[in-house]
Amino acid sequence: MPPPKRPPTPAPFARYEWMIAWRYLRARRAEGGVSVMTWISLLGITLAVFALIATLAVRSGFRAEFVDTILGANAHVTVYSMGQIDPVTGRLDRTMPDYAKIAADIAKVPGVTRVAPLVKGQVMINARTRNAGVEVFGIAPADLRAIPRIGQGDGHLGDIGRFGSGIAIGSGVARELNVGVGDTIRLISPDGVKTPFGAKPRVSPFEVVYVFTAGRYDIDRTRVYLPFDQAQSFFNRQGVADELEVMVATPETVDDMATALLGAGGPRAQIWTWRDASSGFLSALEIEDRVMFVILSILVLIATMNIVSGLIMLVKNKGRDIGILRTMGLTEGAILRVFFICGAFTGILGTVFGVVLGCLFALYIDPIFSFINSLSGGNAWDPSIRGIYYLPARLELDDVLSAVGLSLGLSFVVTIFPARRAARMNPVEALRYE
Repeated sequence: MPPPKRPPTPAPFARYEWMIAWRYLRARRAEGGVSVMTWISLLGITLAVFALIATLAVRSGFRAEFVDTILGANAHVTVYSMGQIDPVTGRLDRTMPDYAKIAADIAKVPGVTRVAPLVKGQVMINARTRNAGVEVFGIAPADLRAIPRIGQGDGHLGDIGRFGSGIAIGSGVARELNVGVGDTIRLISPDGVKTPFGAKPRVSPFEVVYVFTAGRYDIDRTRVYLPFDQAQSFFNRQGVADELEVMVATPETVDDMATALLGAGGPRAQIWTWRDASSGFLSALEIEDRVMFVILSILVLIATMNIVSGLIMLVKNKGRDIGILRTMGLTEGAILRVFFICGAFTGILGTVFGVVLGCLFALYIDPIFSFINSLSGGNAWDPSIRGIYYLPARLELDDVLSAVGLSLGLSFVVTIFPARRAARMNPVEALRYE
C-alpha cells in the first residue's frame, strides 16, 4: 500500500497569512495598544517621506531656476583678450580692435548660436536726488532682444524696439531710483573727456525706454544696457569692444567647445564659461544636496524604527497566538511572513501617503508659500539674500523614486528582525504559562 501523499505546501504569502496579518493590524487598544503604535509608525513615515520629497523638490527647483537665470541673462562663454601693453600710457590694454572679425570666426564654430560684442563699465546712475552704482553693458539692439531673460518673456515694461534711442535698466535699479519708462536718468563716469588738467567726469542723460526683470536680484539691481555705439562713445572705446558674449546651443557641454572657441578667437584670446563664473556656488549646492539627503535619510530611518517598536509589542502580546499557530502546523517561514506583512504594510502605506503629500506640496508651492509669506508679514523670503524672487519647486522622477526606494527599503529591513524573533519563538515556551 503506497504511503499517503503529504498535502502540498502553501505558497509564500498565501491568503491566510495576509488574513492573520490584517487581523493583527486591526488589534484594539485593549489587546496591547498595538494599533496606536501602528498609527504612530504610519504618521512618522508619512511625515518623513513628505519632508524628503518636499526638500528634494525645492532643491531641484532652486538649482534649475538659478541655473536658468544664469544662462538666460548672461553669456554662456565670454571671450576676451589677454591684452598688451599700450606703448603710450604703459597700461595693459585688453580691448579688442578686431572684434568684428573675431566674432565672425567664432560664429562659425559648431554649436555657437550667437556672438555679440560688448562694451562694459561701472558708473554711477542718478535720478533727481537718488544715486546708485550700476554696471553698463553696451550691446547692439538686435543682440539685446535675443537675450532670453532680458529681451523676451513677461514682466518687462516699455518698448524694447526703442532701445536704440534710450537706455534699458533692471527693475531693481528702477525701484532704487524710483523711475519708470519715460523718465530721464544720468550716467556719471569719472573717466570722461581727457583735458590738459586731467580727465573730466562725463555726465550723459538718457531716457528710460525699457525696464526688464531677469529673475535674479543681483542682475535687476545692478545692470543697465546702452546701445553699443553710444557705450563706445561714453566709455572712450571708439572702434573697439571689451569682450564678446557667446551663446551656445547646449550650455551643459560648453567645456567641450573650449578648444574650438580658443582657436577661433585667435592667439591672444581667453575664455570664461558660465561654469567658471558660478563654479563655487554650484559646488556648494552639490555639497548641500548630499548633506540634506543624508540628514533626511536619517529622519526616515528614525521613523521606520517605530515599526520595530510596534512589532516587538505585537509579538509580545501575541505570543499565545504564535504558539497555537505553530502547533496547528504553521512553519517558521509562515510566522515570519505574517509579521513581515504587518511591518511592511505600515511602511508601504506611510510611503504612499508621504509621496502624495510631497507631490502636492511641490505642485502647489506657490499658494502655500504665499500663505506663509502673508503670515510672516512678507518677510519669509528676502531676494537680496536668496538671489531669486520666489521659492521654486520642481518634481523630478529620480527624486521621488529615491525617496520611495529609501523608505520602502528601510521599512522592509527593520521589519525582518522582530519578524524573525516571532518565527523562532518556541511554541512550548509560548504556551507554558497560558
